[in-house]
Amino acid sequence: MFIPCHRGGDSAGPDFQGFTLLMPAVSVGNVGQLAIDLVVSTLDMTKVGYFYTDCLVPMVGNNPYATAEENSTELSINAEVYSLPSKKLVVLQIRSPFIKNKYRPFCETLLSWVKSSKCARVVLLSSSHAYQRDDEQLLGTPLRYLLTPDLEKAVGGRMKELNWKEMEKVAAYPGISDTDKVLHIPGGGITKLLFTESCSEGIQMAVLLKFCSEGDNIPDAFVLVNYLNEWLQLIKSEVSTSNNSTDPSSQWKIPSSWRLLFGNGLPPALF
Repeated sequence: MFIPCHRGGDSAGPDFQGFTLLMPAVSVGNVGQLAIDLVVSTLDMTKVGYFYTDCLVPMVGNNPYATAEENSTELSINAEVYSLPSKKLVVLQIRSPFIKNKYRPFCETLLSWVKSSKCARVVLLSSSHAYQRDDEQLLGTPLRYLLTPDLEKAVGGRMKELNWKEMEKVAAYPGISDTDKVLHIPGGGITKLLFTESCSEGIQMAVLLKFCSEGDNIPDAFVLVNYLNEWLQLIKSEVSTSNNSTDPSSQWKIPSSWRLLFGNGLPPALF
């Protein structure tokens, strides 16, 4: 359930009609969440509310996008909503894992909110275990996309122009039968369930994902957010004067919270 921030005494929720909802799947390497961090920080998006749910592990912390001491003590929770009306963009950032057996209730609540808020489409940033790819998925780029039938009609041609690769279906019974193909996203968290539910409910959804492994997944986040930017053009890529090459990664602003991504340094008292 969406709960708006109460600013200036206005308790009415913001109008998201025609907006694109961008959100992460809590998936391998937390790549989607890191990519969302880059979007919110770079575009300096405004926090407009919270997504209240009992499906996520509760958490509270300091402002992950603090830019000065004055706003560093603002509190953040496990699911928050940010908005940028000039780009018709709304972002749901998820900061904690799902509670066991709570995937489906979360998807139902989320899609109900998408419908009631009249968002035009949903873009889900996700990831999948690189070691579980089949032979076909080992070829070429580690990036893939999926479109629900309703969104395929609208932007399918654009994806072909970008020369993107659609997520392949894999054999349901490998080694026994190759005729039955299914969508398989190991390590993708809610990705498959949310996508299939969106297909059945007529919601326009795109999934953008990267095959990766656990570890330092910051490079994966940059690759995924650049992939997103190819389509949505959230930022303009500047051309490097040194070699006339385009490096969009340098345009993204790293949030202050990333300084503690791997915890604090070793205390000197140990030595």
